[in-house]
Amino acid sequence: MQIKRIAVFVSGGGSNMQAVMDGINAGRINGRIVSVLSSSPNAYALIRAREAGVETVVLPKDPVQREAVTLETLDRCGADLCLLAGYLGIISPAVVKKYNNRMINIHPSLIPSFCGKGYYGHFVHEAVLDYGAKVSGCTTHFVAEGIDTGAIIMQKAVPVMPDDTPETLAARILVQEHIILPETVRLFCLDRLAVSGRKVTIKGE
Repeated sequence: MQIKRIAVFVSGGGSNMQAVMDGINAGRINGRIVSVLSSSPNAYALIRAREAGVETVVLPKDPVQREAVTLETLDRCGADLCLLAGYLGIISPAVVKKYNNRMINIHPSLIPSFCGKGYYGHFVHEAVLDYGAKVSGCTTHFVAEGIDTGAIIMQKAVPVMPDDTPETLAARILVQEHIILPETVRLFCLDRLAVSGRKVTIKGE
């Protein structure tokens, strides 16, 4: 089976990207990261990528320029999969349309709860705690034009503890993100994800 070419979008530390890299290096994922695109020039994920010998691209802030650079980069590197791993930018509709069912995001809550506009990073965990939710978790999903509206691929729940802070809850969820994101990528690279409307099934199960 042909090795899938993966472009990763990042904004911060890149630990989720590293989890995927580790899966590739261990031979569990039939893929190769060919480009890392960042919304921030200071993202530590860029250092991780460069140390791994992967090309890096810092995206312009201007939306029109960002879309043009994104499309050019993805076309040039021949991306089969676009992976949003802690990416805080907005992907333009033109990019989403071109990579329909080939763009995957991970979100630190159990979608459709605590997702959409304004729900990112610590804001998600603060909202979970303020609401008094007893469980939270993480979700991998295909990217659609709306924010966090694409078909759900995998989810993992974790308990919310009475003494949790946004930081402790985020850390507990991040452990699960590092499990389900590489597994989602593994299944995609094996062509085992089938999408029908809002439902994603895993072929062979």
